[in-house]
Amino acid sequence: METSPSSFRLAPLVAGTVLVLGLVAVAGFALLKRETPVMETAAAVGRPEPSTDRLWQPDGRTRGNPGAPVTMIEYSDFTCGYCVKFFRETWPRLQAKYVATGKVRLLYRDFPRDPEGPAMTAAIAARCAGDQGRYWDMHDRLFDGAIDIDRLQAYVKAIGLNQPAFAACLRDAPHRKAILQDKEDGLRVGFVGTPGFVLLQTDRAGKDKPIGLPGAFPAEVFEKEIDRLLKLSETKNKG
Repeated sequence: METSPSSFRLAPLVAGTVLVLGLVAVAGFALLKRETPVMETAAAVGRPEPSTDRLWQPDGRTRGNPGAPVTMIEYSDFTCGYCVKFFRETWPRLQAKYVATGKVRLLYRDFPRDPEGPAMTAAIAARCAGDQGRYWDMHDRLFDGAIDIDRLQAYVKAIGLNQPAFAACLRDAPHRKAILQDKEDGLRVGFVGTPGFVLLQTDRAGKDKPIGLPGAFPAEVFEKEIDRLLKLSETKNKG
């Protein structure tokens, strides 16, 4: 079932089921009107319009070909069990099939459950590693193990970071505002939990309504939606 010009398409919740949802258009993006475990419109009520360009612009936390025809935006939390499930079970398959082949680029966005605590500490740690050009090295370790000070110190040593600089960054938390901005953007889109994913044709960002996947869906669900977008992109290019 295709998306009409006035709808935001939610990916299948079960095999063979597609829900087409109403939306409120905001500066070319879409706010969901159906509440699900990680999406609702209440989060968007009364909020100012988001800077939609920021949502899909690379900022150093991008995996894959910058010119890939399909963009996947991931809103995630390093302490979220379902986010870890996606990283361990679904991401390797998508990475090999789409990202490594140049078909999809991944944009990572922070959505820590709390403004303080392990989720925020982990998000800050990843960005502090990013300041030294090692964002993904830290990102992957945070999703693949426990998050505590001793483990962070071990990650810093293993990655080869400048330890005093990392410690100062973690202490001063200069990235806190940007992390909270990521979460605010996610709330404006309609996510209220993690993980949450948005899929869209890269060159149609801000024009066509994106696809929302609110949760750690099986790889087959991602593949179906990505393949559909790739087909649309190929058809347009041939035309």
